[in-house]
Amino acid sequence: MRADLEMVKALLDGSRRVVVLTGAGISAESGVPTFRGRDGLWRNHRPEDLARPDAFEAHPDLVWEFYNWRRRLVAGCEPNPAHRALAELERVLPNFLLITQNVDGLHVRAGSRKLVQMHGSLWQVKCTVCTHAREDFGELPALPECPVCGHLLRPGVVWFGEPLVPGVLRIAIDRVSKADVFLAVGTSGLVQPAASFHQLAKDHGAVTVEVNLEPTPVSGFMDFALHGPAGEILPELIAGIADTASARSTGGGGR
Repeated sequence: MRADLEMVKALLDGSRRVVVLTGAGISAESGVPTFRGRDGLWRNHRPEDLARPDAFEAHPDLVWEFYNWRRRLVAGCEPNPAHRALAELERVLPNFLLITQNVDGLHVRAGSRKLVQMHGSLWQVKCTVCTHAREDFGELPALPECPVCGHLLRPGVVWFGEPLVPGVLRIAIDRVSKADVFLAVGTSGLVQPAASFHQLAKDHGAVTVEVNLEPTPVSGFMDFALHGPAGEILPELIAGIADTASARSTGGGGR
């Protein structure tokens, strides 16, 4: 893997357009459950059965209990070195975008700003009736009410069976199709539409890189597959880029 790591370092050049897609695996290293394997149940419910509009309509109390539990859990987690490395990569690369499927907000806490949150955020709430929406990091009641119209609030996330927020997919597709380098970090390669991004990038000439703890169904389709903890691999990649950018800014410019 060492040779591949060095080649990816060389590819991550400041003149290139870099797009990174992250999934649950990057936050698992911060202690956020992936809800796969042994983390796959909550009180004998599959999260996929709760994260649905029809589940919320039928049992809003149960769904809010689940999301309030997730909010408390994530509030106790911290961004890990992989999150911070991507925030640093954003700082040193002028043409950079981070697309995340995660709703935990850890990228924001790590300092990422050029960020598309495809599935929304646990920390957003919105009214089920009116247009009220806000970011809220505090403790919520069991069934929070809208301060504007009094109707029930819901989590500001995209549930199964719901479309993405208008414009989000368009931005993601546009930037992926223009990327020179596309990195998929901690993704299963199974959740659409993001699962197709690596192929979209490759079809438009990008070099594709996977960083994941173990092989995934798309590993064989990537140009480079770096397997191991993202919290170890990404800081090593980024250290080289940061050093190069620093040398450029101080050497030969005469300023």
